[in-house]
Amino acid sequence: MNAFDVAMAALVADPNLGVEAVYRQGGTGAPIVVRVLRSSPDRGADAFGTEILSATDILSVAIAVLPDLAAGDSFALGPDLLTVTHAERDATGTAWRVFCQR
Repeated sequence: MNAFDVAMAALVADPNLGVEAVYRQGGTGAPIVVRVLRSSPDRGADAFGTEILSATDILSVAIAVLPDLAAGDSFALGPDLLTVTHAERDATGTAWRVFCQR
């Protein structure tokens, strides 16, 4: 475990930052409880001269906890069910940046 792994573990363990999520591979696999960092930025787009804001959900998940992620996997965070559309590793190989749709 390197310094980045330790930092990621500390961030998700912090009750002010990390949240509990239930992960399911393929959306229907066996449930795995994990801690994640959740960000929900609004994204702007232009459609026919009208600006449209859409909510997005981006999760940070330790690769040590979930070494394999793919589109179609899901995370349940309280009442929200998020489906993975894309996942990419960070530069250090410590965490996934997981793009989801509700």
